[in-house]
Amino acid sequence: MPKSAERCKEIREEMRNKILHDSMLYFARNGFSGTKISDLAKHIGIGQGTIYVYFESKEDLFQEIHKMINRDKDIKQVKLLAGLPMPAKQKIHKMTKVILEKLKEDESFAGVIALNTQMVLEQDEGGSAGDTTYQLELYKYTAKIIEQGQKEGTVVEGEPMKLADYYWGVVYLYSLKKLFTTKYEMINEADLERTILK
Repeated sequence: MPKSAERCKEIREEMRNKILHDSMLYFARNGFSGTKISDLAKHIGIGQGTIYVYFESKEDLFQEIHKMINRDKDIKQVKLLAGLPMPAKQKIHKMTKVILEKLKEDESFAGVIALNTQMVLEQDEGGSAGDTTYQLELYKYTAKIIEQGQKEGTVVEGEPMKLADYYWGVVYLYSLKKLFTTKYEMINEADLERTILK
């Protein structure tokens, strides 16, 4: 019995989503410049031409992944937290708890962190990997919380953006472990907060 038009559409959507998901993880591991479509297709387990059925080029695929991972809800959560009338130490505890829960439960969140960090690194090397608003906004609002904590005496001294970089750098490391290793011990809240709290 032939497939209905509706079922064909579902199959196409499932394949497109599989390509996006698997490509996100591959780009997170290899970076934009280190990714070849032929290698990516082998990683996904499809023919190279199948990728081109859904995306015009590597750049087009990467832009679609970038749209998918630039999750405003993550930025809004940290922005909201930064503006709440509570001590910075409490804000850091809340932020850390949410991040570690997401890392534990959501492979896509780990992919978002890893890929955005990779994009920042490629831009620093003179590459053009696209806009990294997601990461920069997270750093900005984390730095605001850190600055508040320094005034309250609960956060270590130092340049707030650099301390935010340390904090998110540890999150990046554990995102990579989540994505690419089978056996690892997940970081705990105290270990992550040690990067910025006294």
